[in-house]
Formats: sequence, structure tokens, C-alpha cells
Amino acid sequence: MTVEPTTESTPAASDTAPDPVAATTGLTVRYGTVDPDAVEMLGSFPPEQDGPVWMVNLMRYRDRADYADGRDTELTGREADDLYAPLDVLADIGAQVVFFGDVTDQLLGDGPPWDRVAVVKYPTHRSFLEMQTREDFSAHHVHKDAGMEATFIIAGQPFAPPTWDGERPDPDRVPHPSTDEDGPVVVVHVVAFDRDSADTPEALATSIAHMDAYQAHAATVAVPHGVSIDGWFRAEATVVGDGRRWDQVRFNRFPSRAAFMAVVFDPSRLEVQHEHREVAMSDTYTLIVRPQIDTLPASWEGLVDG
Repeated sequence: MTVEPTTESTPAASDTAPDPVAATTGLTVRYGTVDPDAVEMLGSFPPEQDGPVWMVNLMRYRDRADYADGRDTELTGREADDLYAPLDVLADIGAQVVFFGDVTDQLLGDGPPWDRVAVVKYPTHRSFLEMQTREDFSAHHVHKDAGMEATFIIAGQPFAPPTWDGERPDPDRVPHPSTDEDGPVVVVHVVAFDRDSADTPEALATSIAHMDAYQAHAATVAVPHGVSIDGWFRAEATVVGDGRRWDQVRFNRFPSRAAFMAVVFDPSRLEVQHEHREVAMSDTYTLIVRPQIDTLPASWEGLVDG
């Protein structure tokens, strides 16, 4: 996502800096739909009330990179996105990639599978918008535009996951520990709660109650298999997407893919899933990710109650 130049006359750069909200409102990108209400929300915080935001990125690549300037290239979409990597810009504004990994399996979710998941923590909401107006970021962004077929960018805030009062097993003594062949995975759940065709607080509360009942039982199955919570995030807005609204993104870490699949096929969990989890949601993605960067827990530690 970046701001493209327009044909309208504007004051000289030396006279005024671009307003990031105005510059980003009405923006179109080839890899998704920018929500103007989300842009307005990001720019609405007074400086003294603004704070960090975690941008969750779901990424799907083109088979072949397609540069807007028409240049010939043999790059794949993934290779073009690898050239994007605006780490210098992120460092300059105080942002940090706190999660990054390849999707190995998509168990739930409509449409073509996602390829990667990343989370970037920005120091403020407004810093994300201001980044879009930087020339150095635009120079990087041409590669993302070329490589990306579709993207979700979900602005999130961490919330306290449920506590576990029982004992946790030693990581080496779980039924399916990490091995060289099957190392840790993070299971990413993107959740839209069912509001029973009525977008009301009561309908949302009913769906959340079903999810709470499900997760209370699921924990009794997953904890003995070594699950830990990397981070659960409430969706403030979907900044770039396909028009759907999402409520939460959850990152759960397992010692191995085998450990997660043992939980998936547990008979008691399946029964409670049918009774509670399936009726709690109207839409979801479940992605198994092999993380290459994962400092997500430390990025929100001490910032939530519970």
C-alpha cells in the first residue's frame, strides 16, 4: 500500500508536508480494496492518545511478477516481494517485523490459499499512514505491487488470552515434540463472529459466549500437546481486504505440526467444535505457518491485562 501521485495541482513539497489521511483516502491498490473508514480511523487519534498497532498481513503472490511500468522480468511474485522488504523505512519510523512465516497448509477459508503471514508492530497508528507518503517507501513498494496478487492488512490490538491454571508439560515430554523434520508451527486463526444476521451487541455477545465455551474445552486438549499463545488480537479495522469484516486474529504456537493435528482430530474437541465454535463464526481462515521470525509474544507482553 502506497500513495500514488495524482494529476491535481498541489502545493510544493517545501511548502507543506502531505496529510497522510487525505493522501491515503481514496487510494486504490491492485492487490486489494482500501477501506476509507479504516484509513480515517488510523488518523483519528490525537497524538497524546495514539499508541502501537499490530498490522497483520496475509499475502498471496502472483505466479509471475507484474510491474506497473511494464518492465520485463523473470521474477516470481514471491521473489518480487522479497525485494520489497522496507526494513530501513520500518527501522526509521520505529516499526518492527515481529512475525513472519510461510503458510504450509490452509485448513479453512474460501478462495485460493495464502502464501505468507507477517505482523509488523508500528509505534502509532498514524506512523503507518505517514509511511505511505515517503518516497523511500514508494521505491520499495513497486516490488510489492508487482508481486502481490492479494493482501489482507488487518489493524489489531492485543487482548489477554484465557489463563491456564493447570500444569503445563515439559516441551520434550509432549506426545509430538519438535524434531528436525517437524519443527514448531504457529496456527493462525482469522475470525469473523456470527451476528445471527443482526449486527447487534447482543448477537455478538452470543457468538463470543459460544467461542469462550469452545476454547475452555479446547485448552484441556491442546495444553497437554504443548500449545502456547503467541498473541490474540482484536481487529480494529481491515485496512486492505476484499470487503469482509474480521473481528480477531489468533496466533497459537505448537511444538510440531503433528501436535496440532492431534488436537484437530481429538474426538471430544470435535464434538465441542460442532456445538460451539462452528456456530460462533460466520467466516474464518485457519493457516499453519512455519515461522522464520517470531518475537510476537514479547511485542505485547506487559501491554494487556490478565
